[in-house]
Formats: sequence, structure tokens, C-alpha cells
Amino acid sequence: MKRYNLLIVLLLLIFNVTTAQKKNSPAADFGTLKETKSKIESTVPIVIGHLQTIATKEGDNNILTNGKIALGKEYKKVEDEWRLYRGNMSSCILNNSSKKSKKCMEYHNRMFRDTMINYKNYITYLTKKNGYLGVEGDTKIDFKPAEMATKLSDAYFNASDAAGRMKGNQKKEFLDQTNAEDYKLRPYAEIAQ
Repeated sequence: MKRYNLLIVLLLLIFNVTTAQKKNSPAADFGTLKETKSKIESTVPIVIGHLQTIATKEGDNNILTNGKIALGKEYKKVEDEWRLYRGNMSSCILNNSSKKSKKCMEYHNRMFRDTMINYKNYITYLTKKNGYLGVEGDTKIDFKPAEMATKLSDAYFNASDAAGRMKGNQKKEFLDQTNAEDYKLRPYAEIAQ
């Protein structure tokens, strides 16, 4: 009987370790971070293209110049919050009990969602018909803060579950990958050329 108990314990241990480490496992999938990063970065050329259209229509290049400066300030707010968000979410998981971790992650997720909503409102106003000097028709931007925040929240809650099954440095290394260079937003000056 003891042999069977030992076998069950070993199988459960192997299952937990492999589930937490699998690349395609929902528990270890940080693809949502790359998707969110990409969506944030893709807003910049769309808005600048719209500003270029307005500047050309009005014959005033100051519209493009001033618009790019203003957009850069708004993008910087999102860039700063994105960096803080990734660090705070990892810190919530590493430094708290599961109950406190959940509250901590919900708080930071809400803060990031609010920052993205403010950015969405800004770029929507800038690009909508009858907005800032307006043009014929609306510019469509695939940027849904609530949906993105929900996906990010799910990814981090799954990561929290996976990290709970890890030991020692393995847990920290697993969560540190969310702060890697790959997930940083590209600088505004680089995107806005």
C-alpha cells in the first residue's frame, strides 16, 4: 500500500512541476503581455498618420508638430505605467500570501486599466470625426483597455497559480521574465518617425 501512495505523490509532483514550466500552458503564458505591448505601440503611427492628414488638409505643419509632442506626453504616461504595472504585478505574487496577492494584483490591474482608458480617450478624441480639426470619417484604432486589462489579469492570475507550485529561485526567475526587455514599450521617438 505504501508503494502506491509514494507513486501517487511522485506523479502529482511531476505533474505540478511540468504544468508550471510548460511553455504553452495557460499558467506560464505571457503572450498577452506581448499582445498588449504591440497594441499600445501600434496606436502611435495611426494617430500620427491622422495628424499628417489634418496638417496637409489645413496646410499647417504645426498641427503635426504640436500633435506629435502632445501624443508623446500621453504615450510616456502609458509607458511609465506599463513598466510599473509589470513590476508591481510580479511583486504582488512574490511578496504576499495568496489572498493579499489577489487584492494587490486587482489594484494594480485597475490602475493600469485606468491609465489605458485615459490614453484611449485622448487618442479617440484626437482622431474622431469633428475632433481636433476633424477630417472626413473616423480613424479606427484596435485599442480596448477593458478587454486588454482582463486578459492581462487572467495571465497574471494564472502565473500566480503556477508560481505557487514552484520553489525558491525558480519562482522569482519565472516572474522576472515579465520584466524582460522583450516586454518593454519601444520609446516614442523610435515609433514616431
